[in-house]
Amino acid sequence: MEKSEIVPTNIGITTNEIIEIIVEIGSEDRMENKTFIENVKLLIQMHAEGLLGGEIMPEDALIGIVPKDDLMNVLTLGMALNYQRNSYKLWESVAQAYLDKSSRWIFNPKIVSESNLDELRSILVYYRVALQPNRHPEIWQRVSKGITQSSQRGDVIGLIESAQFDIAILKSIMEINRKPEFPYLSGPKIFNYWLYAMETYTGVCWRSRELITIAPDTHILKASVNLGLCSSEVLDGSSDNRQIVAKSWEKALIDSELSPIDVHTPLWLWSRAGFPSLSV
Repeated sequence: MEKSEIVPTNIGITTNEIIEIIVEIGSEDRMENKTFIENVKLLIQMHAEGLLGGEIMPEDALIGIVPKDDLMNVLTLGMALNYQRNSYKLWESVAQAYLDKSSRWIFNPKIVSESNLDELRSILVYYRVALQPNRHPEIWQRVSKGITQSSQRGDVIGLIESAQFDIAILKSIMEINRKPEFPYLSGPKIFNYWLYAMETYTGVCWRSRELITIAPDTHILKASVNLGLCSSEVLDGSSDNRQIVAKSWEKALIDSELSPIDVHTPLWLWSRAGFPSLSV
């Protein structure tokens, strides 16, 4: 039966409710099949044993270059421009900009929030951290101001502390109450991946960690289809279909002792490796 036949329009139903219906219909039978969870755990094991190849993640470009004290600020500001572009090239550019001591100030939210936009633009464009010479520097400065105004510290750890390390509170701040201050970063895809990257690279311990949903980029969409979690219709990458994939993972992993974000990197690398057979 086609989705259009079972989700009639003009009945006052919201988009989120439609997504919930689609997820229920598309996952009901699969979730009864223990093979799915077994395959997910096998994929995680393959990743742990280095069998998926491509072990270098984009953000790894910062390792050994950015010290721990600066890492939260660098990760956050860099992530704010990680939208519809090559992530590897972005983080390589961020690392090069940081290595230049004369340009390192662009990763200090307090300084950036009070800086001359043209001066900021010249550095971001020179190192190709910014690909859009007008919009990207403006976003960088706006996010810096949002961070600075979040606490007396004026940095990312201050923002996180103001939310008591609680993802529920942080989501409310960045995705709802103060959303305009965090362009791109407040979008569900980048926001959830930022939470994951902060946990992975800075060791921050989140409260309400189960609220980190999977970040459904192109590789995650493809891997979700290959595992049989979702139909190939989600591959068009629309906002609604990305939400369907994220919701599907939430439901699929209930009672599995896994959080959706735990499978992000294994899925991502599995897709990049061309979907090798699930075996160890």
